[in-house]
Amino acid sequence: VQLQASGGGLVQAGGSLRLSCAASGSIFSINSVGWYRQAPGKERELVAAITSGSSTTYVDSVKGRFTISRDNAKNIVYLQMNSLKPADTAVYFCNAVVLYYSGSYIENGDYWGQGTQVTVSS
Repeated sequence: VQLQASGGGLVQAGGSLRLSCAASGSIFSINSVGWYRQAPGKERELVAAITSGSSTTYVDSVKGRFTISRDNAKNIVYLQMNSLKPADTAVYFCNAVVLYYSGSYIENGDYWGQGTQVTVSS
């Protein structure tokens, strides 16, 4: 199983970006998925999460600006980021709990994507 995060870039304050986290491999299902970010000199923080039932949670600083969603048919989770601020500048990572086929069994694992840089200029 692999997670591929993409969609980062350089944007001016007030702009928008959409991040994607695509899972590939022998996937049975994807349970919870979280988007995290880590700015230079700071700890990694959970920005948004979505459960298998599409319940969502957000850190207070992004509520009303970011939206997490999932496309179960494509095994992709999105993070739509609007009204971006310089404080949103960070490397964004996705993390997922995945059920996958292992021979005749189904096993679960915790996976991280490689990170995608988001830079918001003032």
